[in-house]
Amino acid sequence: MRSDPDTKMYYGLFNDSFPPVLDGVTLTVENYCKWLTAEGRDVCVVTPWAPRFTGIEDIKLYRYFSLPIYNRHPYRYGYPRFDPFIWRKMRNTPFRLVHAHCPFSSGRLAAYAARRQDIPLIATFHSKYRTDLERSLPGPMVTYQMNRLREFYNSATEVWIPQAAVEETIREYGYKGKVVVVENGNDFCEGIDDVEAYKIESRRIIGLDDDEIGLLFVGQHILEKGIEIIIRTLPLLDGVKFKMNFIGTGYALDDMKTLVRELGLTDRVTFHGVINDRERLRRFYAGSDLFLFPSFYDNAPLVVREAAAMQTPAVLLEGSTAAELVRDRENGFLTDRTPEQYAEVIRKVASDPDMKRTAGLGASRTLARSWHDVMDEVIQRYDEIIARHEHTKH
Repeated sequence: MRSDPDTKMYYGLFNDSFPPVLDGVTLTVENYCKWLTAEGRDVCVVTPWAPRFTGIEDIKLYRYFSLPIYNRHPYRYGYPRFDPFIWRKMRNTPFRLVHAHCPFSSGRLAAYAARRQDIPLIATFHSKYRTDLERSLPGPMVTYQMNRLREFYNSATEVWIPQAAVEETIREYGYKGKVVVVENGNDFCEGIDDVEAYKIESRRIIGLDDDEIGLLFVGQHILEKGIEIIIRTLPLLDGVKFKMNFIGTGYALDDMKTLVRELGLTDRVTFHGVINDRERLRRFYAGSDLFLFPSFYDNAPLVVREAAAMQTPAVLLEGSTAAELVRDRENGFLTDRTPEQYAEVIRKVASDPDMKRTAGLGASRTLARSWHDVMDEVIQRYDEIIARHEHTKH
């Protein structure tokens, strides 16, 4: 008999970050919560404890013991081994299935719940985890964690990836099983009847002059995402009147600000920190001319799709996983990973509004998919996986 009197059956969502920590995976989990709840499904989120958390309506939330990661503020690493209560909750909370969006501490809890309750475990492979581990851990520990990561995905009922090119990375990590492409959605796709008018109004709201080109980066301020390339590109924009907006935070923020001062760019570069207000963030996407994302680190960055929803094309690196769906000048722009090449693309786009408009419209048609559409697919897959699992049990 369960010690928990709860009679609901929960869809368990597990991730190592959740608000107030914000990134693309966190936003994905938040939208899973929103749309599952809207469909009448009961949701339980399991994530490490973090300060300044205020609660989320209509979901059960379990947080477990964590400590800050010294070189990855504001991220925290969960230590469920030091939290005996979380294991009891994993045994006693009635889950229909568990869906892990991270293979580390929360993923291990998801795998434990799946084993103890004999329920399906779905695991989405979101990030290039080896890069994160190599920055945070010594070599032998990286090898140990990569072995555990591979074992985790091998234990899953089904492994999802957000776009096809991500399969190459998970294969490099040693996973040999089947993968299923389940895309991420976008909450900026709906609610605007006239995008062009919205873009014009947004330029005024975010403070862009008519003759300025608005450049934008949204995401973790970490070197892996190519933020230094962006800053070193800006002095090379001869004859281009621009304003650069950085939104987010990360371990490299102070170094970024120092480099901006050294290059004499303080009057044209603004660091806004994390913007939690989704409508305010949408205004920055809509008002900007180009979204800059010179990253080989990311798999399927949600921010590129958010920009695309506002008809703002991205400048990406040729050959990067993030650029898998981008065709140069059709729905975005591709270039090499040097400030000189990056600057050349920006100058060309700044001088050709029609080129920018064509790529922006192409991006909105090919890269921006609504969460409503995505979650219809997710819920259908959930139901099929649960039914298949129940059939095998009997």
